[in-house]
Amino acid sequence: MAEFRLPKNSRIKAGGHFKDSTSEGLKTVYIYRWDPDTGDNPRLDRYDVDTKACGPMVLDILIHIKNSMDSTLTFRRSCREGICGSCSMNINGENSLACITSALENKGDIKVYPLPHMSVVKDLVVDLSNFYAQYTSIKPWLQSDSPSPDRERLQSEEERSRLDGLYECILCACCSTSCPSYWWNGDRYLGPAALLQAYRWIADSRDDFTGERLDQLDDAFKLYRCHTIMNCTRTCPKGLNPAKSIAQIKQAIQERK
Repeated sequence: MAEFRLPKNSRIKAGGHFKDSTSEGLKTVYIYRWDPDTGDNPRLDRYDVDTKACGPMVLDILIHIKNSMDSTLTFRRSCREGICGSCSMNINGENSLACITSALENKGDIKVYPLPHMSVVKDLVVDLSNFYAQYTSIKPWLQSDSPSPDRERLQSEEERSRLDGLYECILCACCSTSCPSYWWNGDRYLGPAALLQAYRWIADSRDDFTGERLDQLDDAFKLYRCHTIMNCTRTCPKGLNPAKSIAQIKQAIQERK
C-alpha cells in the first residue's frame, strides 16, 4: 500500500508550553511557529492565557502573548477593526481576521495557523508578493479615454449601487487561500480576491476600458480555473461574494461573443 507523508523537514512537531501566572480563566491556544533562521521544523507552541488580562478577540490574545509571555511570536496586525486585512490567518480551521474573531465564544482550545498553501515568512506571516502582483495585474484603477472633468465623475444612484459588495474588499487573502483551485494553480489563476476586484472596475460606469479588461481576463487559467467550489464566499470575513463576481465576469465575456 502506498504511503504518503510530508517531507521530514515540514512535519510539525510539539513545541514549548507557556503559562500565565494565574490559575483561573485560562484559555489554551496552540500557535504554529516557524523561524527560517534556525533551520528547525515547524512546531506548535501551547499558551495557557489568562483571558481576563486581555480583550475578547483572538488578536487581543496574540498581542497579550507577545507582550507578556513570548516576545518572539511574529504576526501581522494594524487597524484592529476588520478594515485593513493585516491579521488574516487560519483560526480553528477557518480563514478569518484575528481582530474580529471572538476567542471567548469558542469554548474549547484555539488553534492558530498561517493562511494555508502560502509560503511562510515566519510564524503567522505569509509571503503575499504573488497575491499583490496578481492584484496589480488587473489594473485596479479608473481608466478613461475622456479628458479629466473639472469636477468628480458623476454616477446615478443605480450605477453606484452596482459597486456594493465589491468595493468593500480589504484584500485580506482569506478567500483566495481557501480556494483549492488557487492552491494548485496560484501562479496562473488570479484567485477570488483579484477577480472580485477586477469585476469592481468592470461594473463601474465611469470606466471606459471594460472590453480591454474582459480581454485580459478571458484566459483558461486566469479566470476559468474557478470551479465554483464556493469556499471563497463562505470564508470572506466581510460577507462578500467573490464567486458571484467571477460568474458575472464569465457572463460578461459570453455576452460579447
